[in-house]
Amino acid sequence: MDQRKDKHNCGISHKGCISLVPIFNHLDAEQMDEIMETVQSWSFKKGELVYRAGEKSDVLTIVNKGSLRIYRLSESGKEQLVRVLKPGEFTGELALFNETVHENYAEAMEPTSVCQITRADLQALLVKYPSISLKILQELSTRVDQSETQAARFTTESTEQRLALYLSDLLGPDSESSIVTLPLTKKDLASYIGTTPETVSRKLKELEEANLIERISSSKIKILDEDKLLFL
Repeated sequence: MDQRKDKHNCGISHKGCISLVPIFNHLDAEQMDEIMETVQSWSFKKGELVYRAGEKSDVLTIVNKGSLRIYRLSESGKEQLVRVLKPGEFTGELALFNETVHENYAEAMEPTSVCQITRADLQALLVKYPSISLKILQELSTRVDQSETQAARFTTESTEQRLALYLSDLLGPDSESSIVTLPLTKKDLASYIGTTPETVSRKLKELEEANLIERISSSKIKILDEDKLLFL
C-alpha cells in the first residue's frame, strides 16, 4: 500500500474535509480547529488501497476529495461492493468503540485524499463534545437501514427490479431533473446489485426498449417513467 502524507489536502483550517462531515459540521470554528490538530492527511492514486481486510482498524477515515469503493471478498474471491464513499463521508467508525480489524477493503476509485483521526483522539473528542456521539449514532442507524434494505432486495426482488430501484434511488425524492449520472462502472454496479456486467447491459437495454429510460451517454440516463420503473 503506497501511502504518502500530503498536508495540502486538508490544510490546517476547519474549512477542509472536517467541515464536510455531518458528525463535525455542527461545531463552531474553534472546535473544528481543535479537531484539525488531531488530523493526518493522506493521498492515494486510483486503484490504491486505503486499507485491506484483516488489517488493524483504529482510525476514522474521512474522504476529503475523490471517492472510495468499500468492498468485501467472498471465500471464492468474488467481490461484493458494499458502498461508495464521496467527500464528507467516512469509514472505520466501529473501530472507535472496539479494537477490531477491517472486514472490507477500501480502494481509491480516482485520485483521492483522506483525513484520518485515531481512535484515542476521537474518543477524547467524544467525551468533550457529546453531540458528536449522537451524530455518529445517526449515521450508523442510516447505514444499518441501508444494509437491511439492500439485503432484502437480494432475497425478494429480481435483477431487473434491483436495477430499477437503484436508478430511482439515484434520482432522489426531491430531484428537479429526470437525468441521473451513474457513479459506478458497470462492473461495480453489477457487484452492488448482485449480477454480472453483461446482465446490467442487457437489462438497461430492455428498460430503454420499454420506454422507461433513455440512455444519453455511457454514464447518464434519463428516467422517462419513474412510476412504472418502480413497479416492474
